[in-house]
Amino acid sequence: MNSQKEVRILAIETSCDETAAAVVVNGRDVRSNVISSQIQLHTLYGGVVPEIASRKHIEKINQVIARALEEAGMTLDDMDAIGVTYGPGLVGALLVGVAEAKAISYARNIPLIGVHHIEGHISANYIEHRELEPPFLCLIVSGGHTHLVHVLDYRQYKILGRTLDDAAGEAFDKVARAIGLGYPGGPKIEKVSKEGNPAAIAFPRAHVAKEAYHFSFSGMKSAVLNYLNGCQMKGIPVVQADVAASFQQAVIDVLTENAKKALEETKETKFAIAGGVASNGTFRKALEEMCADHGAEFYCPSPILCTDNAAMIGAAAYYEYLAGTRSGLDLNAVPNLKLGER
Repeated sequence: MNSQKEVRILAIETSCDETAAAVVVNGRDVRSNVISSQIQLHTLYGGVVPEIASRKHIEKINQVIARALEEAGMTLDDMDAIGVTYGPGLVGALLVGVAEAKAISYARNIPLIGVHHIEGHISANYIEHRELEPPFLCLIVSGGHTHLVHVLDYRQYKILGRTLDDAAGEAFDKVARAIGLGYPGGPKIEKVSKEGNPAAIAFPRAHVAKEAYHFSFSGMKSAVLNYLNGCQMKGIPVVQADVAASFQQAVIDVLTENAKKALEETKETKFAIAGGVASNGTFRKALEEMCADHGAEFYCPSPILCTDNAAMIGAAAYYEYLAGTRSGLDLNAVPNLKLGER
């Protein structure tokens, strides 16, 4: 799907704790991608504090937009549309981005496009791999989401599986806290795991009966907590690296197994990953090897495009723009927005 005209989109992302803005041309050409992270701030509290996140977005939003336009060498007058994440996410955080986008849209008479956050993660692959086009399978794994999706076409998704409880990234954060690593859990567990034995502890791999592609990570998290309690009661020393490596391997095994089943049953030849956990090197390698074994092409975004960012929102907004999607000034934050809902 190509457009003759150059379509320039200013994209805004504030769904959690990154204040981000980007300028994206024709969905795949990123002219700027500015991210103001709040990780150090929330590390003090062991996780994201929604009220603090919202206040920080208000402080930073105008700055990141101004910088994104400056780095792209453009002004608001050059924009064909404004794309903004309106869900899912933290309601207060989302509202900052939505209100900003609506204000600019109204003041400068620029079309407004509400974008689904998970569609943004999927679309990050279009930026990294300009040759990639649907259909393909995509596994989105982040702090708030774990989805196995069949991307049938631009804007058309069939959800094959999702987590029934904790998202994989959420489980990483909780286990990291339990073994004394702190926040953010994903990168810290990955780093410590390199020193550990992934086969040291046999944590359970949850499989959901009758729902072949669904995920469940709360039991795995509970198994880690039970193991730690057991060690404490028996006076057995806990090897932090072994716990981290064994837990990480259990999560990766479940994700990879479901991905393999989906590849075999759909006969799809392209497989992509997305979301914050997709930046985990061990996870990427496992999925890449699985795809190679099944003769499927493997796609993954660079780590900077795995985290929450506005470039991916600009990519998703472009295909909404081509489809004629335009949001009104009544656009609101929808914290529990489901994939495929509009």
